[in-house]
Amino acid sequence: MSDTVTIPERSGTAFRLAKGATLTVIDPKGEQVADLLAFNADDMGEVISSGRTLDYAETIYLTTGHILYSSRSRPMLEIIADTVGRHDFLLTPCSADTFKHFYPDLPVHRGCFGNLAEALAPYGVTEDRIPTAFNCFMNVPVDGKTGKLRVLPPISKAGDSITFRAAMDLVIGLTACSAPDSNGGSFKPIKYRVDQP
Repeated sequence: MSDTVTIPERSGTAFRLAKGATLTVIDPKGEQVADLLAFNADDMGEVISSGRTLDYAETIYLTTGHILYSSRSRPMLEIIADTVGRHDFLLTPCSADTFKHFYPDLPVHRGCFGNLAEALAPYGVTEDRIPTAFNCFMNVPVDGKTGKLRVLPPISKAGDSITFRAAMDLVIGLTACSAPDSNGGSFKPIKYRVDQP
């Protein structure tokens, strides 16, 4: 078992994840979102796809047993354990533009988008290649009549986690989210652990 790594609040990181390895994303204090991206380590043009995944799963509420697919319809990550059961794969990573749009009275922050762009730059990922993230622990209910989205505090409690198994060699981007509404109005760290096969 590898050591647990802490991502400080409102920051992000990127790392390689070998095929067969598991990635556990942990919410150590509760009510904190972690944006997750995945790229094929052997061809960074193949990226995680919200559209493919939701299409094949036939649900927007992804949990244990579901597979996150790539833009080429290939499995990238399988969810093998999940103590929360509520995550989001609809909304794009928060950004400076997000802050200008939703939080005009708050200081502008580069958000998860900026943090992911910086962390993934050494792997050749430019801003225009950052797709919709799988937002671990994010709580986005959808009104059944109007389709209106709401962003509510996560239902995750301190110590809750979600675990993925890599279906190919990957480059992972992972953040501790920076948007106030997504995290119940406060900002906390995220932890993760990689276990080799």
